[in-house]
Amino acid sequence: MSAFELADTPVNLSRIQEKNRALIIEAALGEFSRYGFSGATIEKISRAAGMSKSNMLYYFPSKTAVYDAVLAHILDVWLAPLRTLDRDGHPAEELAGYIHQKMRLSAELPDASRLFANEVMQGAPRIMPVLSGDLKHLVDDKAEVIQSWIDDGRIEAISPIHLIFTIWAMTQHYADFASQINAISGSGLEDEEFRDEATATVCRLVLKGLGLDDPDQETV
Repeated sequence: MSAFELADTPVNLSRIQEKNRALIIEAALGEFSRYGFSGATIEKISRAAGMSKSNMLYYFPSKTAVYDAVLAHILDVWLAPLRTLDRDGHPAEELAGYIHQKMRLSAELPDASRLFANEVMQGAPRIMPVLSGDLKHLVDDKAEVIQSWIDDGRIEAISPIHLIFTIWAMTQHYADFASQINAISGSGLEDEEFRDEATATVCRLVLKGLGLDDPDQETV
């Protein structure tokens, strides 16, 4: 099962229909992130999307269908940066670029990160086939890319899969624990200066640990 197969996406939609589906998914993301699957309702989602319940049900026949579509959207967006990790690129630039993209997503889509985290913490009942299928295959592929850099002596020897996990933990922490971060630091990723500092810190920790220079060190 791929991320797209979580939800049956109609083909040949008009521009208005595509816009309405996007509005529903965006509204549902906020509701599910705030209230969870049980607490969110069709009424709340349709109201947040600015349309009637009957109009929303035209696009998605049930709350489960909306939830599946939201999860598919999150997975598609969330996995996109990892797909860009290029074996032929410079390791420092590739990893720094990945970290920058992950921090940007944590800043721009914190609800998506929190909803994904909540789903996983509940045992991933809706997305386990994707986690053990598409995501595992992608991580295995990118772990091979990192291992090739190690084998070529371009970075320090380290467990590739744990490196990926570490980057996830450091970057998504800023979205998943935003309330804690704001309470302690008085700021968050919505503050551009704070985000730049956080991104630079994560980059330097990762790259220095791999024996690499930060390509942005002089400009960040």
